[in-house]
Amino acid sequence: MRMLGWYLTRTIALLGFVASSLAGEPAATIYVGGPIVTMEESTRTVEALAIADGKILAVGPRAEVEAAHKGERTRIVDLAGKTMLPGFIDAHSHYINSLSVANQVNVYAPPAGPGQDVPSIVAALEAHRDGKRIEKGALIEAYGYDDSIMPNGRTLNRDDLDAAFPEHPVIVGHVSMHGAVLNSAAMRRFGIDSKTKTPAGGVIVRKPGTDEPWGLIMETAFLPIHEQLPKPSREQEVARSRDGQRLYAAAGITTAHEGSTLASDVALMKRAAAAGAHLIDIVAFPFIVELDEVLKDNPVSTWGKYVDGFKIGGVKITIDGSPQGKTAYFSKPYLTGGPGGEQNWRGELTFPRDQVRSMVRRVHDLGVPLNLHCNGDAAIDVFLDAYEYARNGDFSKPWNVTAIHSQFMRKDQIPKFLNYGIRPSFYTLHTYYFASAHMANRGRAEALEISPMRSAIDAGLRPTNHTDFVVAPLDQMFMLWSAVNRISRAGETIGDDQRITPWEGLKAMTIWPAEQYGEQNEKGSLVAGKLADLVILDRNPLTVDPAEISKISILETIKRGKTIYERDQ
Repeated sequence: MRMLGWYLTRTIALLGFVASSLAGEPAATIYVGGPIVTMEESTRTVEALAIADGKILAVGPRAEVEAAHKGERTRIVDLAGKTMLPGFIDAHSHYINSLSVANQVNVYAPPAGPGQDVPSIVAALEAHRDGKRIEKGALIEAYGYDDSIMPNGRTLNRDDLDAAFPEHPVIVGHVSMHGAVLNSAAMRRFGIDSKTKTPAGGVIVRKPGTDEPWGLIMETAFLPIHEQLPKPSREQEVARSRDGQRLYAAAGITTAHEGSTLASDVALMKRAAAAGAHLIDIVAFPFIVELDEVLKDNPVSTWGKYVDGFKIGGVKITIDGSPQGKTAYFSKPYLTGGPGGEQNWRGELTFPRDQVRSMVRRVHDLGVPLNLHCNGDAAIDVFLDAYEYARNGDFSKPWNVTAIHSQFMRKDQIPKFLNYGIRPSFYTLHTYYFASAHMANRGRAEALEISPMRSAIDAGLRPTNHTDFVVAPLDQMFMLWSAVNRISRAGETIGDDQRITPWEGLKAMTIWPAEQYGEQNEKGSLVAGKLADLVILDRNPLTVDPAEISKISILETIKRGKTIYERDQ
């Protein structure tokens, strides 16, 4: 059967080429002179690719493509040895945040930012305040704070921010995007004080010996704050949307993901799209608690269809937190206790188990795709239980379900993913950015198995890979490097048995995420009839030394045949 499938795939590909050649339609552009990586198993690399009207006309030998499609006005582009691939498809990030990060402070840990310790974070915030001449009383926001790498465990707290910013509310987003550190002015702005109770599934770190919040607020305790954060004004929406999409285009991405969408975000993105803001496609997944509000103006019958480059792809449910933030839900306790010093801490579910069941059941009954965030192994168990509950013994109908992160997936959980057709979307950048934290929090054995892509692929799954931007920088080549090499910030190999090949890594950012969105017939590989969504790299990821993959540069990104990003020479 496998050989028959291969034969049919190759025959269909060849027929696509022949049909387009027989049609004789002149191409707007023909690319030649460099490896063109199709991401098709039958013919991985070709000599030429022809496009017209935003779609691929043909791929194949240069002489045949030019003979069939070179017209008087056809532009011949010589790649000069550079490599062309399908445009990268973002399997999971938080696109809506890209509209505001240009006006926020980057406090990522090195090498992505300056946040190596508390003084460097405060200094970056001060430089932003002074450089932008931010008025007293105006909110200052930052992103990328990684408490797991702070020297000697000395983490950022409210007092540090109060000393430097007595007259500005300051909110420093945790690198997990599941919380933030607030100063006193920000706490007053958002109504947080010593009388504020910690909600179920939430974390409010208190100053030792008191009930006073000490800065770090996470999970369900952070949600009301997140909902009140400022959004672009109506006048700013189009410009900010284009700025955000340029960040994705510069990373070679032609389809981006909005991974936990509020109803107000849906409305904003629809307005911006209608105003012509979109350079790339955006797929949004409304957060489950916003679902009723989203459905008021967006009935399910309108989902899954792009309008001006925007579509609602399904529903997002988050059932635990982040392992580096010590809020992911595990079957065994953290070795280092909880984020507030809790003992025998295993993390907590975002919602009670029965509520998770009913949420998953509701998405199933709506008949729309589900993206469910689960990090710890116990959260994955709860998710699988909820999936079985929703299916009620009937697994006959296809249901598009993606388990976002699934970082601490146990090997005994993989067969259920395969049997149920659940796609994991892994997060291999943790092998670099957060390996030390996972070693400390979970122990060496568990840390080496994070994002087990090799085991998943060998079992027959087709996982995707993602950056979770703005949790990690938007860098597709570094993401690919992390999946292929699995090297930590400290230079240690993190699970060499889970390394994958560059070809598999590229599939996890092209054709497999196209399948994740049900768009495999339009995107993800270079085949006649698909969209001319393309990226040009300075080197070929399949032939360079794997250690050099992270140094490959994105030279040009093309959406529907039009250049939307070109690197300055």
